[in-house]
Amino acid sequence: MNDDRRPRDDSPLLRAVDLVKSYRTARGGARGGPGHDVRAVDGVSLDVPTGMTTALVGESGCGKSTLGRLLLALEPPTRGRVEYRERDLAALDAAELRAFRRRAQIVFQDPFGSLNPRLTVGSMLREALHVHGLARGGAATARVGELLDRVGLGADAALRYPHEFSGGQRQRVGIARALSVEPEFIVLDEPVSALDVSVQAQILNLLRDLQGELGLTYLFVSHDLGVVRNVADRIVVMRAGRVVENGETDRVLSAPEHDYTRDLLAAVPRIP
Repeated sequence: MNDDRRPRDDSPLLRAVDLVKSYRTARGGARGGPGHDVRAVDGVSLDVPTGMTTALVGESGCGKSTLGRLLLALEPPTRGRVEYRERDLAALDAAELRAFRRRAQIVFQDPFGSLNPRLTVGSMLREALHVHGLARGGAATARVGELLDRVGLGADAALRYPHEFSGGQRQRVGIARALSVEPEFIVLDEPVSALDVSVQAQILNLLRDLQGELGLTYLFVSHDLGVVRNVADRIVVMRAGRVVENGETDRVLSAPEHDYTRDLLAAVPRIP
């Protein structure tokens, strides 16, 4: 999502170093045997450059979303570390970790499941502002209106409930909620896969504009190389918990080095 209006900084905002995340399966199963460890992320190292879009691509179950949660410190790694501005997240004290969580946000594939159906959109956004001490009272109301205008919904959307919005509009609410705490890094976890093609384009354009205006750093999680073709500066391809290819978008798409990347490209629908 390059934009010439913002300065480029190729230094990593975040860095994963030999990350491993294992889960213990339950005892029993079809044969009644003992549980065993399954590695969802298996020795991943990568950089997330500042102010750029890094696409994390692979089929469902390859570990993309787990890696995103590790980068957000939503789960601890089994091994390895995540560095934020060259500091190990595991070494942050409670106040520093709280500050990091404000600066690092996520937008989900289906925001409806993550939006409280009993709260209006305005109440949800004001709650985020209150929790982080960013605004209260009239200042919070004004900030909510500004956020909703910025994502193309309008200030009157603050009075409505999640079920009153379409899928694309709910995704705009999810983006507004992520922006409310003034982040610099956002994990976009399959943000358009549940939307119609025309709505996908609108959301991708919105994300591109916001990145240009605010200098945001994105990790764009997707299973579709066709979607990330026009939005990513870099592409990281994952398979079975491991990175199999990593490079600038043009290079990966024009001259893929791994057979799995070629298979993903071959699966992209082409217009005759």
